[in-house]
Amino acid sequence: NSSVESLQTRQTRKSTDGDVNRFFHIFNMWKPHRLSLTHSLVLHYGLYKKMMVFKPYKASQHDMCRFHSEDYIDFLQKVSPNNMQGFTKSLNTFNVGDDCPVFPGLFEFCSRYTGASLQGATQLNHKICDIAINWAGGLHHAKKFEASGFCYVNDIVISILELLKYHPRVLYIDIDIHHGDGVQEAFYLTGRVMTMSFHKYGNYFFPGTGESCSRLVFAPSWICEDSRLLSCR
Repeated sequence: NSSVESLQTRQTRKSTDGDVNRFFHIFNMWKPHRLSLTHSLVLHYGLYKKMMVFKPYKASQHDMCRFHSEDYIDFLQKVSPNNMQGFTKSLNTFNVGDDCPVFPGLFEFCSRYTGASLQGATQLNHKICDIAINWAGGLHHAKKFEASGFCYVNDIVISILELLKYHPRVLYIDIDIHHGDGVQEAFYLTGRVMTMSFHKYGNYFFPGTGESCSRLVFAPSWICEDSRLLSCR
């Protein structure tokens, strides 16, 4: 499920799209049951009563091209398991293959999770809510011209670009175990976005960037369990 959520006192919005979850079986490492479990917990704990839940729209090719190149997005829209043999050169050019496989409904998958994040940012801009949550978003490795680390379209970058239309500066905090390299790279040369990444680094751990000498915060391997990370002071 994909969500953008809102507490009644602070107007939290949660976008829910059950169709997104059916794509995650492609990547066992993503543990697709987490999306369904999260949505179930929201329902069974009654949190939905304090939220406005909605089904997000699908992001268009134009939306995705606010960050990504047109030829890359056009490729994602056209390629499929049935015709990928005819896209050999493009597969290499756009880094689609082993780590970022082609699967049925690839572009629809990108459209759904990107649309949820973008719609959340738009609603924040228009003060429809104060908190927006998309459980299926956060594909932070995707680059402007290529896929990376199981990420095809960088919904975070696109959402931040939307926020910058109304806000002078944005602080992005990434608590995934992997360095949020795609987001950092996108905004590295601007003073309007600060990216802060808490991640594991070293021993050839993917993506191999985000060493401590740069303007980043990294977590050593012994602290990368959720319980230990949350106990940091």
